[in-house]
Amino acid sequence: MVRIRVLVVDDHRIFAESLAAALAAEPDVAAAGSGPAALRCLERAAADGRRFDVMLVDADLGALAVPGGRAVARAVSDNGEEGLVDGISLVAGVRSGQPAVRTVVLAEKDDPRRAALALQAGASGWVAKDCSLQRLLAVIRGVLRDETHLPPALLTGVLRELTAARKHRTDSERLVESLTPREREVLRCMVAGLGRKAVAERLFLSPHTVRTHMQNVLGKLGVHSTLAAVALARRAGVGPVDLAGDVVERGGQLA
Repeated sequence: MVRIRVLVVDDHRIFAESLAAALAAEPDVAAAGSGPAALRCLERAAADGRRFDVMLVDADLGALAVPGGRAVARAVSDNGEEGLVDGISLVAGVRSGQPAVRTVVLAEKDDPRRAALALQAGASGWVAKDCSLQRLLAVIRGVLRDETHLPPALLTGVLRELTAARKHRTDSERLVESLTPREREVLRCMVAGLGRKAVAERLFLSPHTVRTHMQNVLGKLGVHSTLAAVALARRAGVGPVDLAGDVVERGGQLA
């Protein structure tokens, strides 16, 4: 029998390891509990040819460290440098780097907005932490069949959030399309965090001309600050200019 390999990611090590032990008692599941070292565990497992199938992530993960520690048999060492990543970013990162790994979010309470964000990031499910072990096992097996699992009470709220996000993105895309090609270049530079002088040097323009372009961008987008313009650009799928060369466009992502 091929066993399903599950990684449990939770700030509370006792909970993570206890849940992993409970899951591993099933004949078709192999599980490991991890605290802050989840990404390292995933990378090491993949390198060793033991890629995880499903990752369970705590919805209330405060800050997940990207460690330099090494994986051990049932848990993961927490030592090493710390780069902080929140739970939604972890889901998105795993979806991007290891798309074959399904992720399920474990939550203390129902939250339509956060559940929608998790789904947008690539999660396959949102499950209550107090659900039965059999329910959790059903979700784990289900997401491997490409099913999406949400509590029935959350469905209406999540659909409302996703619809609003799609409309918000559509409106943002329409505003970005009103920009001239040069203004779009300037906007991409703004998304990359470049100031007026750096934009001028990159585009071979005078700072005064760049200032005018930036003012035009803000006006056409209907915002009053660079920060707001960048947020709108990201919702529309506009990526930052590649500081090493060409422009990078992030298409096909939900807002």
